[in-house]
Amino acid sequence: MDLNWLEDFLALAEQKNFSRAAEARNVSQPAFSRRIRALEDWIGTPLFVRGTQGASLTRAGLHFLPLAEDLMRNLHRARRATRTVGERETGSLSIAATHALSFTYFPGWIRRHMRFEALGTLNLISDSMEACEQIMLGGEVHFLLCHYHADVPTRFDDSRFESVRVGQDLLLPVCAPDAQGQPLWPLPGTPERPARLLAYSPASGLGRILAAHEIRNAEASRLESVFTSHLAATLMTMAREGHGIAWLPLGLVEEDLIRTRLVRAGPNSSDIPVEIRLFRSPDCRNHAADELWGRICKQGSDII
Repeated sequence: MDLNWLEDFLALAEQKNFSRAAEARNVSQPAFSRRIRALEDWIGTPLFVRGTQGASLTRAGLHFLPLAEDLMRNLHRARRATRTVGERETGSLSIAATHALSFTYFPGWIRRHMRFEALGTLNLISDSMEACEQIMLGGEVHFLLCHYHADVPTRFDDSRFESVRVGQDLLLPVCAPDAQGQPLWPLPGTPERPARLLAYSPASGLGRILAAHEIRNAEASRLESVFTSHLAATLMTMAREGHGIAWLPLGLVEEDLIRTRLVRAGPNSSDIPVEIRLFRSPDCRNHAADELWGRICKQGSDII
């Protein structure tokens, strides 16, 4: 049994399409298909029905889905908890970051603030906001890096969890361009042709921010939700391929806008300014975490 098979299974169950799931897992489609087949052979029954419209779960697959999710959560939790015990005795640093920030903002940010020779090991955990909150509340990491808006409460008690504003971002509605370079799905849409919304799942912190801003308030009758994911990168790929509009962080889509793979779907009034904030764990501490926090504080970030 290969753990990659479980992650592949979960990706395909979410995407319902082999090519999109393979892209999300950063493997070729033939290799991805072989791994799904290997998992089915190991279990002893088909988990997906293959068809021209994509892949859907069989009854066995539907039964296995929550079991696979629990298994992956428990395995990752066990690994993190064990690693945390060891890291408390060393100079290692553990940071949880939401998916969108982990591969756009985090690399440059940590390079600016931390001397790597001062660290034993730097461990980055990338997950949804909901999962990152759980990890943080469990005392498994030193810090959490996430998008934040004052109107959207987190699960962190202000009296226990310090936080620092370390950057700014902007959520803006984007979609693929048409042949003339205009938005394929312009806001606000019309009753005859509603704009197609690529939405965030409840596990997403960006989804919470958008819900708090009621992006569909004035346009509710002209926005049609057609796809949901907790991954901003998945929504970006769907938007690129013309499936609808997604509110995405500027830090994630800036290059796509420059190259016109994506265009603005609405006016600037549809944008939502957000912060990038670092939360500090009150339970998981070591000298590397203290050094990082001290460097950030000295540079005059806004501390709460």
